[in-house]
Amino acid sequence: MSDVIESVLSDWSFPPLLTNGIVLTGCVYLRGWLAIRKTRAAQFPLLRLNCFLLGLITLWVALASPLDDFADASLSAHMVQHLLLMSAVPPLLLLGWPVVPLLRGLPASILKVAVSPLLRLPTLRRLGRWLIAPLVAWIAMNMVLLSWHVPAAYDFALRHEHWHEFEHICFLTSSLAFWWCILHPWPTRSRPNSWGSLVYLLSADLVNTALSAFLAFCDRPVYGYYLTKLNPFALSPLADQTLGAAIMWVGGSFVFLAPATMIAFRLLQAPCISQNLPFDLGAQREDRHRRRIS
Repeated sequence: MSDVIESVLSDWSFPPLLTNGIVLTGCVYLRGWLAIRKTRAAQFPLLRLNCFLLGLITLWVALASPLDDFADASLSAHMVQHLLLMSAVPPLLLLGWPVVPLLRGLPASILKVAVSPLLRLPTLRRLGRWLIAPLVAWIAMNMVLLSWHVPAAYDFALRHEHWHEFEHICFLTSSLAFWWCILHPWPTRSRPNSWGSLVYLLSADLVNTALSAFLAFCDRPVYGYYLTKLNPFALSPLADQTLGAAIMWVGGSFVFLAPATMIAFRLLQAPCISQNLPFDLGAQREDRHRRRIS
């Protein structure tokens, strides 16, 4: 183990506030999940609980583990952190259908006094629907990705801890909105993913690919911050940048292309299924209607 790695690990301190917040969120969800399973066991199998808790664990790894300290010294570690925040945590949390379990898991007094009045506000409800509109969510997520990777903004965030935390909030919230439009967690009105969903995912992958390719093939280090840091993995700034770009390119593309492939497969199978039916439902209804008239 290099001296730099030992130094990073020795500087890491356990973050009690963030850890307690994540654990508390998990406990609230578990309480609500146990309550809702009494009436909706088929909708909330163990898989949903596992997805949500895994999402929280991944969030802790991204923000509270030594990975956060390595991200301050290595661009490739920073890209792993961003990949977890934007492409792993949001889908896992949303696959847990978190809205109702989190509400059911809150103490009745807090739900009645603090949460319910806010949820009834028409302005807040309209804002929520606007934020998860596909066009808004797509623009927000990709603009957040691109703007925080502008060299001046990237270096500024690394030099100012509170702005770095705000950057993480931007990544997480915009990505939650982005993946909401694909996963439609209950009780959101479920909409079958269409060919437009493929455009939504593939165009986002193009943005990720363009940014990754720029960082991978640039012949100079883009972020001056890392020029002043000793790399814990003994990589040069340019090699570290290339590795980080590869992580973003391969990992990010997989997360976009995997669901896109599944959606395309289902859409292509749908006409085949309808053609293989032993009868035409529309023709059958028309035939019954004609018999009633006659």
